[in-house]
Amino acid sequence: MGKKRILTNPSQETATDKVAPVSTKKSSRKQVFKGVVYISSSYNNTIVSVADSNGNVFAYSSAGIMGFKGARKSTPYAATLVGKDAVEKAKKLGFQEAKVSIRGIGPGREAAIRGIASTGINITAIIDATPVAHNGVRPKKPRRV
Repeated sequence: MGKKRILTNPSQETATDKVAPVSTKKSSRKQVFKGVVYISSSYNNTIVSVADSNGNVFAYSSAGIMGFKGARKSTPYAATLVGKDAVEKAKKLGFQEAKVSIRGIGPGREAAIRGIASTGINITAIIDATPVAHNGVRPKKPRRV
């Protein structure tokens, strides 16, 4: 709570009562013109992240953030809105040109790309980065009789 001070005369202020004025200067964000849009599409959700050329994410969105709950998160409509929302956040920083990298096999794959394209962003490449297993699952142990 701090010390309580009683001032008898309001014109007499001590040096400890004076507060330095706080700087109200807004922090300037750097402009980002080119970057990569990462789409992660699973059976349950769609997540879109926008990163600069160094890989630093500066805007993102998901179906849960947009207010969709349960089974509606995995719909193509939700993915379209997620793609639009993430890129609109990025456009505030001057974002204009993007490569799109898709990962996953959910229903929102193509819909998220359509949402990104509808914002007016110039898409230069579309990359499918879905991980694929090369050797399958481990075989069963041999049966001992």
